Amino acid sequence: MSTFELCAVLVAGIVVLTPLSRRLGVPQPVVITVFGVLLALVPGVPELHVPPEHILPVVLPPLLFAATLRTSPREFRESALPVALLAVGLTIVTAAVVAVAVHAVGLPWPAAFVLGAIVSPPDPVAATSVARGLGLPARLVTILEGEGLFNDATALVLFQVALSAALAGALSPEDAAVELVVGILGGAAIGLAGGYGARLALARLHDATTETTVSLVLPYAAYLLAEQVGGSGVLAVLGAGLYLRTGAAHRALTSRGWLDGRAVWRFADFALTSLAFSFVGLELTDVLGRADLTRESWMVLISALAAVVLTRAAWVFPASAVLRRRSREDGVGVYGGRETAVVAWSGMRGVVTVATALALPTTTDDGGPFPRHDDIVLTALGVVLVTLLLQGLTLAPLVRALHVGGAGDGHVALLTLRRRAAEAAQERLHGLREAGVDPEAVDVVAARYEAMLRAARSLHDAGQDERRQEEIAHVLEQAIDAEREALLEARRNGSAGAEVVDEVLAEVEARSLRQAESL
Repeated sequence: MSTFELCAVLVAGIVVLTPLSRRLGVPQPVVITVFGVLLALVPGVPELHVPPEHILPVVLPPLLFAATLRTSPREFRESALPVALLAVGLTIVTAAVVAVAVHAVGLPWPAAFVLGAIVSPPDPVAATSVARGLGLPARLVTILEGEGLFNDATALVLFQVALSAALAGALSPEDAAVELVVGILGGAAIGLAGGYGARLALARLHDATTETTVSLVLPYAAYLLAEQVGGSGVLAVLGAGLYLRTGAAHRALTSRGWLDGRAVWRFADFALTSLAFSFVGLELTDVLGRADLTRESWMVLISALAAVVLTRAAWVFPASAVLRRRSREDGVGVYGGRETAVVAWSGMRGVVTVATALALPTTTDDGGPFPRHDDIVLTALGVVLVTLLLQGLTLAPLVRALHVGGAGDGHVALLTLRRRAAEAAQERLHGLREAGVDPEAVDVVAARYEAMLRAARSLHDAGQDERRQEEIAHVLEQAIDAEREALLEARRNGSAGAEVVDEVLAEVEARSLRQAESL
């Protein structure tokens, strides 16, 4: 099998296994990782070698930027304390505990600190995919996602400091402190400046294609520039992405640009995450084939695995108890013991751990071999694999057993927000009519919003009757199918141009999606 054929098999596997994972109720990263392991065991499958220096700059910027598009700065501000305790405090403590644990079984200190930084950040993808599917409270999901974003920044700053010390043979506390401060402040400043510059550019473009191009270039530009000046590329991408999530930045985009960009980034997030998890199995098999597995190697893996799992539980439960005393709200850290148990068991390692492990250099600055390189990579990939399988496969049953999940109120919130938006439009139209704007023009637009409000109220009332809701969904599906058939027939018989048909078809499909989400 050639490398091209292997890539084709990986893509085909992702396409087939993603819907299968939904039917099985298993997180998609878990299924894709198992697929990579099984594929690597097939005779004739070639090794995939990516230059280590290219892994982080290629994989991380789009993944981090896409993650910022799923949240907002306001949500993080409301959950700032629990997110900080997990993303900063727990990440640092985990890195230290892992370093001590693996050093105790034979790993030298430079390699131990590098390994601790690599395995310290949990991956939010599998945990939040389960959380959203099971209807966990919105703030709990926000905190897990916030942890996944900001612990990447914490872990990669730690990784850069530990790696610098390991490559140079030593690093003074003063140099380490300077590197940390420059990394944090430099990365954040470049990210915010990049986001501001992108907003100014977007406000002047007014073209969907170029707007999407700007959003694709921005995370790479911010990451590479920050890394060049010694800043944190991760913080630069996060700063730029979160800045563009503000209302002012959104208003700089055209509607088509926002929709196109959203579609592009959803696909990029899905494709890169899936490929990264499939590489775990392939790379793990390759490392196992080359590594000299000794008793000490197994002890390092077991020690690191135990440290990451136990440290999380030992940190989350006391932190939750402290926060409960300080707040009367119902949130994580301020949730009860059952929700806290879910957070404690949501520590699956993932893409960032894989990327940093594969990016580890093989030689030091003096040309010698990097200390215990294969043991570090093997342990990191092993921790990812075991936590994904162990915690990823048991997280959903745990949520159900603890009765934490539920249907939630997302459907009602969706309908309520749509009604609120339509009512705000009606109020604005009333003001325009009183200001003397052409009443016929106002009436045309007002009729559209009145129809939207009537539909929203009807859907809300129908939501109380499950059987009627199913019938409405069926009728809507038939109506949308009729529209599609009419448009496709117009394209076939030439009564309308292809571009015109595609434009109207895009409107129909967008409306179909909105209606499907409403039911």
